Amino acid sequence: MSTVTYAVADSVTLLRRNVKNQLRYPTTTISIIGIPVLFLLLFVYVLGGALGAGVTPAGGGSDDYVNYVLPGLIIMTAATGMLGTAVATSVDITEGIIARFKTMAIFRPSILIARVITSVGQTIASMAFVFGVAFLMGFDPNATAVEWLAVLGLLAGISFALTWLGVAFGLAAKTLDAASNAPFPLILLPFVGSGVVPTDSMPTGLRWFAEYQPFTPVIETLRGLLLGTEIGNSGWISLAWCAGIALLGFMWSMKHFNKDRTH
Repeated sequence: MSTVTYAVADSVTLLRRNVKNQLRYPTTTISIIGIPVLFLLLFVYVLGGALGAGVTPAGGGSDDYVNYVLPGLIIMTAATGMLGTAVATSVDITEGIIARFKTMAIFRPSILIARVITSVGQTIASMAFVFGVAFLMGFDPNATAVEWLAVLGLLAGISFALTWLGVAFGLAAKTLDAASNAPFPLILLPFVGSGVVPTDSMPTGLRWFAEYQPFTPVIETLRGLLLGTEIGNSGWISLAWCAGIALLGFMWSMKHFNKDRTH
């Protein structure tokens, strides 16, 4: 067998192992789906009447506000998936499973490759579920087939980037608690952007942060693709952020993965 064949076979084997773990312990998947759905219900049915009057066309209420708030909560789903990745990676580290894998005659990068593929798939599936709930709540996009493909590509890109960051958090954390707590602020980052209200409604200092943080251009791009609003240069900025975060996460992950240590 060639090196490539070994690499693929090892990656598939570890991918199967990760999927079985997800099915055996579904609480992480439930959390990835549950947190954004709870916020979706809260913002649309509790706050949507007030917030929708200020941010939707013609002062619409909660029925229109679901269209506005969904892109931010979809990005929140990706951030929640990153948290799940960090925890799963930390569990493998703290229980010595990764150290055990390193002693075996396998393609070592397959350990991380399988983790990333599994987590990206889990996050995309969770996003699809959140979209489904939003449709039941009245979400009404006007995207074309090409725009939906662009949406899928962007969501795959941000999921891939945040997954690598989650792997890095999990490998770098000294304890499981640290792995679960350190990424948590990123889950709330869409709220300090254009996820809930337009950035131009914020005070000057907060508006500056909201406009230049990484999630805002991604949210604006998704909103534009789904609802036909102006995107401007947000698309290119989103791709740049995805590439930068993925590179940071990959380099940080490899730094800790190559250390021969256990917690």
